[in-house]
Amino acid sequence: MSNWAPRFRNGDRIMSLPGLPRCPGPIDRRTWLQLGGLSLGALAGGASPTWADVLAAQTSRPSHRPDGFSVILFWANGGPSHLDLFDLKPSAPAEYRGPFRPIRTAVPGLEMNEQLPRLAKLADKISIVRSLHHERNEHSGGTNRFLTGYSSVARNLPDSEFPEIGSVVAKQLEQRRADVAPFVGNTQFYGGGPAYLGRAFAPYMPSPRRESASGNNRYDPIPLYRTPSTGDDLSISPAGVLNLQRRRGLLNSLDTLPRALDHGGKLDAADAFRRQAIEMLASSRTRNAFDLSLESEASRQRYGDTHWGKSLLTCRRLVEAGVRFVQCQATFRLQAETGRTSNWDDHSVNSHIFNAYREKLPYFDQSVSALIEDLYRRGLHERVLFVFCGEFGRTPRIRNQDASGRPGRDHWANAMSVLLAGGGLKMGQVIGATNRRGEEPVERIMNSNCLLATIYHQFGIDTAHVFRNNAGRPIPILTDGEPIEELL
Repeated sequence: MSNWAPRFRNGDRIMSLPGLPRCPGPIDRRTWLQLGGLSLGALAGGASPTWADVLAAQTSRPSHRPDGFSVILFWANGGPSHLDLFDLKPSAPAEYRGPFRPIRTAVPGLEMNEQLPRLAKLADKISIVRSLHHERNEHSGGTNRFLTGYSSVARNLPDSEFPEIGSVVAKQLEQRRADVAPFVGNTQFYGGGPAYLGRAFAPYMPSPRRESASGNNRYDPIPLYRTPSTGDDLSISPAGVLNLQRRRGLLNSLDTLPRALDHGGKLDAADAFRRQAIEMLASSRTRNAFDLSLESEASRQRYGDTHWGKSLLTCRRLVEAGVRFVQCQATFRLQAETGRTSNWDDHSVNSHIFNAYREKLPYFDQSVSALIEDLYRRGLHERVLFVFCGEFGRTPRIRNQDASGRPGRDHWANAMSVLLAGGGLKMGQVIGATNRRGEEPVERIMNSNCLLATIYHQFGIDTAHVFRNNAGRPIPILTDGEPIEELL
């Protein structure tokens, strides 16, 4: 049933009687302008937000930081193996350690997989946290737990029960530029989402696919960057955020909107909130950030002509344009003989985990190193934080459950590693340690909320701030977790 209600004028006030439906009737010019004012996040994924959602999206709390702090979250959906990336155990028994050898770096104690030689040379520009943990061992529950700070009631939930960090940032920070989306992602995470903050605070997604919020682990990588299939939509509005199948008739010439604004002088039918959203849709700033043809050929080659290279180069362009939180799945299409999955869920039945790493880590090394180098070369490292992690680590003991006997590792929330670079934090260090088999933290043991608390601290967001869920219950941003002192 529609949420429209009849309205009666009472003196100078208009009163609504909730619960009584009203047909909105034909769409006139004023309504068209109001439709154009819906925020990017509200329209992502075809959602239908209320006017309250729209207004709330444009009246977020101001940031305590004047420097425009931003985050790039490169999300290894499925769960990357800490023992095969940044917490190798070469002295552990064979059934734990795997085939990779660690590379030593100039930073004492900071070692990483031999497949990452470029990253190893940047050791002074990164930090590794090895001692985070939480209690959820399933994908969507682990994602909800890691990105919100709360454990969900449901298992295998496609949509988060609590707001993920990017949605909280979009809600809390004032959007200083009307023509830039505060929160951008390539698609929804499995177990992610804005929850009770409303779809107005979902990420702006160029070409989202709903299967990314399901248990499907075989879909092709979803581009964040401009592609031939999204090019037409990008010339109309920033990427494919509008549901153009439903609304193409109304918005098929959005590029002419700036000229219409100039010609009319003002949009007397749109209030300040909706006009701001229209300006965001009509501006070239956001959509140009997705256009990699505006980068030099040398820059594109440094990142690599790959899904990861183009994704991370786009992430850099987005934060330079003013986006405050960018998240991108680190999915990768393996060769068929290596595995069937496109994420990091490297069970024996999904892939040969070590061959999968041999395939993808050289591309990871090139694209992530290029991004970190750019953050420092372009002076972004003081205000842009790069984070690479997934919902949990992998089991220390290698499993051979597949009929072929190939190796794999299962879900493991007891320990995980996170790679950080920039963000005005202290780099060139390792924080925490796990035991000799990588089973659990034994030094600087931290709930994964400590990472969230650190990021919120850098944004200037008070984690004690309370939202109200759909039942009206007050829920603080975090109930526990302190910023990681070694990073500050």
